[in-house]
Amino acid sequence: MARTRIALNESEFFLAQGQDVAELRGRMEGTMRAGGGFVEFVVVGNRAVSVLITAATQVVISVETVEYDARDTGDSAVPYGGEYDLL
Repeated sequence: MARTRIALNESEFFLAQGQDVAELRGRMEGTMRAGGGFVEFVVVGNRAVSVLITAATQVVISVETVEYDARDTGDSAVPYGGEYDLL
């Protein structure tokens, strides 16, 4: 399956399955153009993350192929695992 990694300044996150990358990118761009603010998305482990987006935020999005993980549903109401799951 494809796994999307998003790096924001010094932090990196793997997006949960089902996250619309084009829509997320659009929300980040719109927030930055509006002067900044928080943007939320769901990461592997079904954890919700809020990131402050400003004109100074550096964002890199990449895609890699990984093995399928049935727990990675994108449902933040059902989190699983610990920090090791994000490595």
